Amino acid sequence: MTTTVCLVLGLLVAAGMCATASPVPQAEIAHGPIRARLYLPDAAAGYYRGTRFDWSGVVGDLEYGGHRYYPPWFQRTDPKVHDFIYEGGDIVAGPCTAITGPAEEFSSGGKALGFDEAKAGGTFIKIGVGVLVRPDDAPYDPYRLYPIRDGGRWTVDRRADAIGFTQALSDPASGYAYEYRKTVSLAGGQAQMVLDHALRNTGTRPIHTTVYNHNFLYLDRQPPGPGVSLTVPWRIRTAPPSGSSLAEVRDNRITFSRVLAGEDRVYLVLEGFGAGAGDYDFRIEHRGVGAGVRVTADRPLCRVALWAIRAPLSIEPFIDMTVQPGATFTWRIQYEYYKTR
Repeated sequence: MTTTVCLVLGLLVAAGMCATASPVPQAEIAHGPIRARLYLPDAAAGYYRGTRFDWSGVVGDLEYGGHRYYPPWFQRTDPKVHDFIYEGGDIVAGPCTAITGPAEEFSSGGKALGFDEAKAGGTFIKIGVGVLVRPDDAPYDPYRLYPIRDGGRWTVDRRADAIGFTQALSDPASGYAYEYRKTVSLAGGQAQMVLDHALRNTGTRPIHTTVYNHNFLYLDRQPPGPGVSLTVPWRIRTAPPSGSSLAEVRDNRITFSRVLAGEDRVYLVLEGFGAGAGDYDFRIEHRGVGAGVRVTADRPLCRVALWAIRAPLSIEPFIDMTVQPGATFTWRIQYEYYKTR
């Protein structure tokens, strides 16, 4: 079934909260032993309406072998919260952070496409979101909820084991335009989820951007701790050198000294990877629950960060791209889910 959603919006100043009313637009896909729930882009009722992350392919949860990989890591959302806060026993997320699962963000020099050129009242681009308005002269802030002038045209193609998303967007004022396609599919025999992407430049200006996946892994709702490890095929260096007593780097592996609790936080920039796509290879295992996931891609890394709190463990691999007018850039990220006992 194909659903077309036209998101040609006026100034959107109130949207962006993770919807709490039920139901929100969503669909389930399944293949063999693996199933996933995906939220669909919707400007009025969508689960995610922030202006940071790509609206397509938001994974609300994934189950394999009796394990849940991406349950919600926050208890509620509040439009007054900038990023996220701790409030008693709850984690409260702001509208631009309140998202789950593998979630992708496009960034150009740490900002959005065309942001520096836009004057107050002018427009800039957030790929996977839309044409946004720069309200004032303040620096770019990914946690700020920007007004959406044009959300583009979204098309959603639903199948039993895959969902395809297409966003067509044009901003004549800046010269940027694109067609962005993402397909989330399952391969049950190998317990895999695959994210296939294609970004076609339909504008008059080159698109220079990076894209990374935040990977909000919250396996069986267990926090990172001594039973959790991250392994890569290269010797890890940290920049700046790791001074955290919570995470230990040994050769190609990162472990945790104790269970993260309270407001514990680990953030590391990882170096040591090479220029080949083979180094985009991350294996995260949790001995306590007996499960893991391996994440690979067909493009080389340009940056890697690790972020972890008492809820999710997020490995953030970045891919760099330059897409000339008329050209298309493609990339594939593959998730392999498995048991360790």
